[in-house]
Amino acid sequence: MALDWDKLRIFHAVAEAGSFTHAGETLNLSQSAVSRQISALEDSLRVPLFHRHARGLIPTEQGEMLYRTVKDVFHKLAMAESRLAESKERPSGPLKITTTVAFGSTWLTERLREFVELFPDVDLSVILTDDELDLGMREADVAIRMSPPRQPDLIQRPLMTVSTRVYAAEEYLADKGTPQCPEDLDHHNLIIFGTDAPHPVPTINWLMDAGARPEYRRRPILRVNNLYGIFRAVRSGLGIAGIPDFMVPEKTNVVRILPELEGPPIQAFFVYPEELRHSKRIVVFRDFLLRKVAESNF
Repeated sequence: MALDWDKLRIFHAVAEAGSFTHAGETLNLSQSAVSRQISALEDSLRVPLFHRHARGLIPTEQGEMLYRTVKDVFHKLAMAESRLAESKERPSGPLKITTTVAFGSTWLTERLREFVELFPDVDLSVILTDDELDLGMREADVAIRMSPPRQPDLIQRPLMTVSTRVYAAEEYLADKGTPQCPEDLDHHNLIIFGTDAPHPVPTINWLMDAGARPEYRRRPILRVNNLYGIFRAVRSGLGIAGIPDFMVPEKTNVVRILPELEGPPIQAFFVYPEELRHSKRIVVFRDFLLRKVAESNF
C-alpha cells in the first residue's frame, strides 16, 4: 500500500494543531476538506488516527506512531531542502530565528531591515518567545538566548554580555522623588519578574535585594512575567525596575537612576544545531549580528 503524501502532509498539520479548524487555517483549506482527507487516510490504513472530542483531537496509539514517523521524515526533507538551497552561490532559503520577546521586540527586529536588504534571497522569519524551542527538531534554525542552551548537540557562541541597570520614568521620579542610594528603594514602587513564571535568568529579580535593610521586607507593586511588559510598566510611570540596557531607546522618558547599582551580567549566546554549521545563511546572519552588537557598544 502506497501512502499519499498530500494526506500525510495534512495529517501532520492536524496532529500539530490538535484540530481540523486550526490545521485548515495553516494549510489554507476548509475544515471539512481537512476532515475528509483524514477520514480517507484512516480508511486506507484501516485504523483510527485520532480520538475526536469536543475540545479537539488526540492521536490514537497508531496515530502517535504515524506522527513520530511523519515528523521525522518531514524534518529530513526540510534539511535536504536547506542543503539544496545552500548549494547556490548567494545565501538563500528559509532562516527561522527565535529569541526572547524582550530582546527581539526592542533590539533585534528594528535592525533586520539592513540584513534583508543585504540578503534578499534569505526568507527570514522571527519567533519571539520566552520558551526554549527545540532547534534539533527544526522548530527554529538559530536562537539568541540569554542563558546557555540545555539541549545537546548545539553549537553555542557567546554573543554579548548584557548589563542590567535601574530605570524609572521621569514622571514617576517627579511624583515620588529620586532614590539617592539603594536603601531608598525600600520606599519605592518596584516592578519585578512574575514569580510563577520560569525565570529567564536566576538573578532576574536582583533589585529586590539591592541595599535592602534586613528589617524591612520589600513588596513589589507589580509582577510581570515578561521583560518587555516590565519596561512598558516602567515607561508608564508606575515604578522602578532593573532593565537590560538594550531595551531602553535613546529618546525616551525612561532614565537611569542609582548609577552605582548594576545587576549581575547576563551572557547572551548565538545557538544553532551542529548539522547546520556550514550553512551560508547562518554564517552571514551570525556575522551580521556580531557587527550590530559591536555597533551597539554592549
